[in-house]
Amino acid sequence: MRKYNVAIVGATGAVGEELFRVLEEVDFPINKIVPLASSKSAGIDIEYKGKNYKVLELTESVFEEQDVEIAFFSAGGSISAQFAPFAAEAGAVVIDNTSHFRMDADVPLVVPECNPGDIAQWKNRGIIANPNCSTIQMVQVLKPLDDIFGIKRVDVSTYQAVSGAGKAGMEELVNQMQDFFAFRLSECEPKTFPYQIALNLIPQIDVFMENDYTKEEMKMVNETQKILGKNIEVSATCVRVPVMRSHSEAITIHFEKDVNVERAVEALRNAENVVVLDDPSKKEYPMPIISTDTNDTFVGRIRKDLNRSNVLHLWCVADQIRVGAATNAVRIAQKWIAMDA
Repeated sequence: MRKYNVAIVGATGAVGEELFRVLEEVDFPINKIVPLASSKSAGIDIEYKGKNYKVLELTESVFEEQDVEIAFFSAGGSISAQFAPFAAEAGAVVIDNTSHFRMDADVPLVVPECNPGDIAQWKNRGIIANPNCSTIQMVQVLKPLDDIFGIKRVDVSTYQAVSGAGKAGMEELVNQMQDFFAFRLSECEPKTFPYQIALNLIPQIDVFMENDYTKEEMKMVNETQKILGKNIEVSATCVRVPVMRSHSEAITIHFEKDVNVERAVEALRNAENVVVLDDPSKKEYPMPIISTDTNDTFVGRIRKDLNRSNVLHLWCVADQIRVGAATNAVRIAQKWIAMDA
Protein backbone atom coordinates (compact mmCIF):
# COMPACT_ATOMS: atom_id res chain seq x y z
CA MET A 1 0.00 0.00 0.00
CA ARG A 2 1.27 3.44 -0.87
CA LYS A 3 2.33 5.64 2.03
CA TYR A 4 2.15 9.43 2.21
CA ASN A 5 4.10 12.37 3.59
CA VAL A 6 1.68 14.00 6.03
CA ALA A 7 1.92 17.44 7.61
CA ILE A 8 -0.09 18.68 10.59
CA VAL A 9 -0.31 22.44 10.88
CA GLY A 10 -1.09 23.41 14.46
CA ALA A 11 0.57 20.26 15.77
CA THR A 12 0.71 21.49 19.37
CA GLY A 13 -2.95 22.55 19.60
CA ALA A 14 -5.86 20.49 20.93
CA VAL A 15 -7.04 19.31 17.52
CA GLY A 16 -3.49 18.85 16.26
CA GLU A 17 -2.65 16.57 19.18
CA GLU A 18 -5.85 14.60 18.60
CA LEU A 19 -4.97 14.19 14.92
CA PHE A 20 -1.81 12.32 15.89
CA ARG A 21 -3.85 9.97 18.09
CA VAL A 22 -6.47 9.27 15.43
CA LEU A 23 -3.86 8.74 12.70
CA GLU A 24 -2.13 6.19 14.92
CA GLU A 25 -5.39 4.43 15.84
CA VAL A 26 -6.41 3.92 12.20
CA ASP A 27 -2.85 3.03 11.18
CA PHE A 28 -2.87 5.74 8.54
CA PRO A 29 -0.40 4.99 5.70
CA ILE A 30 2.29 7.50 6.64
CA ASN A 31 5.73 7.56 5.07
CA LYS A 32 6.84 10.74 6.86
CA ILE A 33 5.12 12.82 9.53
CA VAL A 34 5.78 16.57 9.50
CA PRO A 35 4.56 18.49 12.61
CA LEU A 36 4.28 22.21 11.91
CA ALA A 37 3.56 25.18 14.16
CA SER A 38 4.61 28.77 14.77
CA SER A 39 8.19 29.76 15.53
CA LYS A 40 7.28 29.77 19.24
CA SER A 41 6.57 26.04 19.17
CA ALA A 42 9.30 25.04 16.72
CA GLY A 43 11.70 22.54 18.27
CA ILE A 44 9.14 20.97 20.60
CA ASP A 45 9.01 17.18 20.51
CA ILE A 46 5.83 15.48 19.31
CA GLU A 47 5.37 11.75 19.91
CA TYR A 48 3.88 9.53 17.22
CA LYS A 49 3.93 5.73 17.36
CA GLY A 50 6.54 5.74 20.10
CA LYS A 51 8.95 8.06 18.28
CA ASN A 52 9.68 11.73 18.86
CA TYR A 53 9.49 14.25 16.02
CA LYS A 54 10.64 17.85 16.16
CA VAL A 55 8.02 20.48 15.38
CA LEU A 56 9.14 22.51 12.39
CA GLU A 57 8.34 26.17 11.83
CA LEU A 58 5.44 26.80 9.48
CA THR A 59 6.73 28.67 6.44
CA GLU A 60 5.55 29.22 2.88
CA SER A 61 8.19 26.85 1.51
CA VAL A 62 8.10 24.01 4.07
CA PHE A 63 5.48 21.97 2.18
CA GLU A 64 7.64 21.80 -0.93
CA GLU A 65 10.83 21.26 1.08
CA GLN A 66 9.25 18.32 2.95
CA ASP A 67 7.48 16.95 -0.14
CA VAL A 68 4.13 17.02 1.70
CA GLU A 69 1.27 15.14 0.04
CA ILE A 70 -1.48 15.54 2.67
CA ALA A 71 -1.67 18.63 4.89
CA PHE A 72 -4.05 18.87 7.83
CA PHE A 73 -4.63 22.49 8.95
CA SER A 74 -5.86 23.19 12.51
CA ALA A 75 -4.20 26.45 13.50
CA GLY A 76 -6.87 29.09 12.92
CA GLY A 77 -8.50 30.72 9.91
CA SER A 78 -5.87 33.38 9.35
CA ILE A 79 -3.12 30.74 9.25
CA SER A 80 -5.08 28.65 6.76
CA ALA A 81 -5.76 31.72 4.62
CA GLN A 82 -2.06 32.54 4.48
CA PHE A 83 -0.43 29.11 4.19
CA ALA A 84 -2.96 26.63 2.76
CA PRO A 85 -2.52 27.97 -0.82
CA PHE A 86 1.23 27.31 -0.58
CA ALA A 87 0.58 23.74 0.52
CA ALA A 88 -1.82 23.24 -2.39
CA GLU A 89 0.64 24.80 -4.84
CA ALA A 90 3.28 22.37 -3.60
CA GLY A 91 0.99 19.53 -4.68
CA ALA A 92 -0.54 18.57 -1.33
CA VAL A 93 -4.22 18.06 -0.70
CA VAL A 94 -5.18 20.44 2.12
CA ILE A 95 -7.78 19.30 4.65
CA ASP A 96 -8.65 22.46 6.51
CA ASN A 97 -10.33 22.39 9.90
CA THR A 98 -10.98 26.14 10.09
CA SER A 99 -13.97 28.10 8.82
CA HIS A 100 -11.96 30.07 6.27
CA PHE A 101 -12.73 28.06 3.11
CA ARG A 102 -15.97 26.33 4.11
CA MET A 103 -18.41 28.44 2.16
CA ASP A 104 -16.22 28.98 -0.90
CA ALA A 105 -18.18 27.68 -3.87
CA ASP A 106 -15.16 25.90 -5.34
CA VAL A 107 -14.07 24.22 -2.09
CA PRO A 108 -15.90 21.02 -1.07
CA LEU A 109 -17.27 20.92 2.48
CA VAL A 110 -17.27 17.27 3.44
CA VAL A 111 -18.65 14.86 6.01
CA PRO A 112 -17.71 11.48 4.50
CA GLU A 113 -20.84 9.75 5.80
CA CYS A 114 -23.01 12.34 4.02
CA ASN A 115 -21.37 13.66 0.83
CA PRO A 116 -18.19 11.70 0.03
CA GLY A 117 -18.63 12.35 -3.68
CA ASP A 118 -17.88 16.03 -3.15
CA ILE A 119 -14.27 15.14 -2.31
CA ALA A 120 -13.61 14.91 -6.06
CA GLN A 121 -13.93 18.70 -6.20
CA TRP A 122 -10.66 19.07 -4.27
CA LYS A 123 -8.81 19.56 -7.54
CA ASN A 124 -10.48 22.96 -7.96
CA ARG A 125 -8.10 24.54 -5.45
CA GLY A 126 -6.37 21.62 -3.76
CA ILE A 127 -8.42 22.20 -0.60
CA ILE A 128 -11.14 20.24 1.23
CA ALA A 129 -12.92 22.00 4.11
CA ASN A 130 -13.77 20.25 7.37
CA PRO A 131 -17.15 21.54 8.67
CA ASN A 132 -17.88 23.11 12.03
CA CYS A 133 -17.90 20.60 14.89
CA SER A 134 -21.56 21.08 15.80
CA THR A 135 -22.56 20.77 12.14
CA ILE A 136 -20.73 17.48 11.58
CA GLN A 137 -22.53 15.45 14.25
CA MET A 138 -25.89 16.92 13.27
CA VAL A 139 -25.67 16.13 9.56
CA GLN A 140 -24.51 12.60 10.35
CA VAL A 141 -27.91 12.13 11.97
CA LEU A 142 -29.91 14.18 9.46
CA LYS A 143 -28.64 12.53 6.27
CA PRO A 144 -30.12 9.03 6.74
CA LEU A 145 -33.44 10.54 7.84
CA ASP A 146 -33.50 12.95 4.91
CA ASP A 147 -32.98 10.07 2.51
CA ILE A 148 -36.20 8.43 3.73
CA PHE A 149 -38.58 11.18 4.79
CA GLY A 150 -37.20 14.37 3.17
CA ILE A 151 -36.28 17.17 5.57
CA LYS A 152 -38.01 20.55 5.35
CA ARG A 153 -36.79 22.26 8.50
CA VAL A 154 -34.40 21.71 11.42
CA ASP A 155 -34.42 23.48 14.79
CA VAL A 156 -31.40 22.75 16.95
CA SER A 157 -30.19 23.84 20.38
CA THR A 158 -26.59 22.97 21.15
CA TYR A 159 -24.87 22.39 24.48
CA GLN A 160 -21.24 22.87 23.53
CA ALA A 161 -18.27 21.82 25.64
CA VAL A 162 -15.47 24.20 26.56
CA SER A 163 -12.99 22.19 24.49
CA GLY A 164 -14.64 23.80 21.48
CA ALA A 165 -12.58 26.83 22.48
CA GLY A 166 -9.37 24.80 22.52
CA LYS A 167 -6.91 24.29 25.34
CA ALA A 168 -7.58 27.77 26.69
CA GLY A 169 -11.27 26.95 27.14
CA MET A 170 -10.57 23.73 28.99
CA GLU A 171 -8.00 25.37 31.23
CA GLU A 172 -10.41 28.19 32.08
CA LEU A 173 -13.11 25.76 33.23
CA VAL A 174 -10.62 23.75 35.33
CA ASN A 175 -9.17 26.89 36.91
CA GLN A 176 -12.59 28.31 37.72
CA MET A 177 -13.76 25.03 39.28
CA GLN A 178 -10.61 25.00 41.40
CA ASP A 179 -11.38 28.56 42.43
CA PHE A 180 -14.94 27.52 43.30
CA PHE A 181 -13.79 24.79 45.69
CA ALA A 182 -11.26 27.18 47.19
CA PHE A 183 -14.02 29.81 47.66
CA ARG A 184 -12.28 32.17 45.23
CA LEU A 185 -14.66 32.01 42.29
CA SER A 186 -15.89 35.58 42.80
CA GLU A 187 -12.35 36.75 42.12
CA CYS A 188 -11.99 35.00 38.75
CA GLU A 189 -11.72 37.09 35.61
CA PRO A 190 -13.04 35.39 32.43
CA LYS A 191 -10.60 35.49 29.54
CA THR A 192 -11.55 32.87 26.97
CA PHE A 193 -15.32 33.23 27.47
CA PRO A 194 -17.33 36.44 27.90
CA TYR A 195 -18.55 35.34 31.35
CA GLN A 196 -17.70 32.82 34.05
CA ILE A 197 -18.23 29.34 32.58
CA ALA A 198 -17.97 27.29 35.77
CA LEU A 199 -21.47 26.48 37.07
CA ASN A 200 -22.94 28.64 34.32
CA LEU A 201 -24.37 28.53 30.77
CA ILE A 202 -23.53 31.15 28.15
CA PRO A 203 -26.00 31.51 25.25
CA GLN A 204 -23.35 32.95 22.96
CA ILE A 205 -20.65 31.21 20.91
CA ASP A 206 -18.65 33.53 18.64
CA VAL A 207 -19.81 37.06 17.77
CA PHE A 208 -23.35 38.23 17.05
CA MET A 209 -24.31 38.96 13.45
CA GLU A 210 -26.67 41.67 12.19
CA ASN A 211 -29.60 39.21 12.30
CA ASP A 212 -28.97 38.59 16.05
CA TYR A 213 -27.80 35.04 15.40
CA THR A 214 -24.21 34.29 16.35
CA LYS A 215 -21.56 33.37 13.83
CA GLU A 216 -21.55 29.82 15.25
CA GLU A 217 -25.30 29.54 14.70
CA MET A 218 -25.05 30.77 11.13
CA LYS A 219 -22.28 28.24 10.46
CA MET A 220 -24.75 25.49 11.30
CA VAL A 221 -27.36 27.02 9.01
CA ASN A 222 -25.15 27.56 5.98
CA GLU A 223 -22.95 24.49 6.30
CA THR A 224 -25.88 22.11 6.73
CA GLN A 225 -27.43 23.36 3.51
CA LYS A 226 -24.14 23.02 1.61
CA ILE A 227 -23.37 19.50 2.87
CA LEU A 228 -26.86 18.12 2.30
CA GLY A 229 -27.13 19.94 -1.01
CA LYS A 230 -30.58 21.36 -0.38
CA ASN A 231 -31.99 24.64 0.82
CA ILE A 232 -33.72 23.37 3.97
CA GLU A 233 -34.70 25.75 6.75
CA VAL A 234 -32.31 25.62 9.73
CA SER A 235 -32.44 27.59 12.96
CA ALA A 236 -29.84 27.16 15.70
CA THR A 237 -29.28 28.36 19.26
CA CYS A 238 -25.74 27.61 20.42
CA VAL A 239 -24.92 27.51 24.13
CA ARG A 240 -21.59 27.03 25.89
CA VAL A 241 -21.88 24.67 28.88
CA PRO A 242 -19.42 23.70 31.66
CA VAL A 243 -18.62 20.30 30.15
CA MET A 244 -15.03 19.45 29.28
CA ARG A 245 -15.52 17.49 26.05
CA SER A 246 -18.34 16.43 23.70
CA HIS A 247 -21.09 18.61 22.28
CA SER A 248 -24.75 17.74 22.81
CA GLU A 249 -27.65 18.78 20.59
CA ALA A 250 -31.43 18.74 20.93
CA ILE A 251 -32.79 18.54 17.40
CA THR A 252 -36.32 18.96 16.07
CA ILE A 253 -36.79 17.83 12.46
CA HIS A 254 -39.75 18.68 10.21
CA PHE A 255 -40.20 16.26 7.29
CA GLU A 256 -42.02 16.42 4.00
CA LYS A 257 -43.70 13.10 4.85
CA ASP A 258 -45.23 11.62 7.98
CA VAL A 259 -42.43 10.09 10.02
CA ASN A 260 -42.39 6.52 11.29
CA VAL A 261 -40.29 6.26 14.46
CA GLU A 262 -39.40 2.60 13.93
CA ARG A 263 -38.12 3.29 10.40
CA ALA A 264 -36.24 6.33 11.65
CA VAL A 265 -34.53 4.31 14.37
CA GLU A 266 -33.66 1.57 11.90
CA ALA A 267 -32.13 4.12 9.50
CA LEU A 268 -30.03 5.58 12.29
CA ARG A 269 -28.90 2.13 13.46
CA ASN A 270 -27.72 1.41 9.92
CA ALA A 271 -25.99 4.77 9.51
CA GLU A 272 -22.21 4.71 9.37
CA ASN A 273 -20.49 5.79 12.61
CA VAL A 274 -23.83 6.49 14.34
CA VAL A 275 -24.76 4.62 17.52
CA VAL A 276 -28.37 4.52 18.71
CA LEU A 277 -28.56 4.56 22.49
CA ASP A 278 -32.24 4.89 23.25
CA ASP A 279 -34.00 2.93 25.99
CA PRO A 280 -35.87 5.27 28.34
CA SER A 281 -37.04 2.36 30.53
CA LYS A 282 -33.40 1.70 31.42
CA LYS A 283 -32.42 5.38 31.48
CA GLU A 284 -30.20 4.80 28.45
CA TYR A 285 -29.45 7.87 26.37
CA PRO A 286 -26.35 9.65 25.05
CA MET A 287 -24.27 11.79 27.38
CA PRO A 288 -20.88 13.50 27.07
CA ILE A 289 -19.24 11.01 29.43
CA ILE A 290 -20.24 8.24 27.02
CA SER A 291 -19.15 9.86 23.76
CA THR A 292 -15.92 11.47 24.94
CA ASP A 293 -12.79 9.98 23.38
CA THR A 294 -14.80 7.97 20.85
CA ASN A 295 -15.24 8.30 17.10
CA ASP A 296 -19.02 7.78 17.01
CA THR A 297 -22.04 10.06 17.10
CA PHE A 298 -24.54 8.84 19.68
CA VAL A 299 -28.28 9.46 19.24
CA GLY A 300 -31.23 8.85 21.55
CA ARG A 301 -34.45 10.31 23.01
CA ILE A 302 -35.93 9.62 19.55
CA ARG A 303 -39.64 10.44 19.67
CA LYS A 304 -42.47 11.69 17.52
CA ASP A 305 -43.95 15.10 18.11
CA LEU A 306 -47.10 15.15 20.24
CA ASN A 307 -49.03 17.27 17.75
CA ARG A 308 -47.55 16.84 14.29
CA SER A 309 -47.09 13.53 12.47
CA ASN A 310 -44.21 14.84 10.34
CA VAL A 311 -42.02 16.05 13.22
CA LEU A 312 -39.36 14.07 15.09
CA HIS A 313 -37.34 15.04 18.15
CA LEU A 314 -33.98 13.55 19.15
CA TRP A 315 -30.80 14.12 21.11
CA CYS A 316 -27.27 13.54 19.81
CA VAL A 317 -23.84 13.73 21.42
CA ALA A 318 -20.33 13.46 19.97
CA ASP A 319 -16.76 14.26 20.93
CA GLN A 320 -16.20 17.45 18.97
CA ILE A 321 -12.39 17.24 19.08
CA ARG A 322 -12.64 13.84 17.41
CA VAL A 323 -15.90 13.47 15.45
CA GLY A 324 -16.19 17.23 15.09
CA ALA A 325 -12.60 17.80 13.97
CA ALA A 326 -9.74 15.30 13.93
CA THR A 327 -11.65 12.11 13.12
CA ASN A 328 -13.67 13.73 10.34
CA ALA A 329 -10.49 15.15 8.84
CA VAL A 330 -8.79 11.75 8.87
CA ARG A 331 -11.87 10.12 7.34
CA ILE A 332 -11.77 12.69 4.55
CA ALA A 333 -8.12 11.80 3.92
CA GLN A 334 -8.95 8.09 3.86
CA LYS A 335 -11.71 8.68 1.29
CA TRP A 336 -9.37 10.87 -0.76
CA ILE A 337 -6.76 8.11 -0.78
CA ALA A 338 -9.39 5.56 -1.86
CA MET A 339 -10.50 7.84 -4.71
CA ASP A 340 -6.92 8.59 -5.74
CA ALA A 341 -5.92 4.91 -5.76
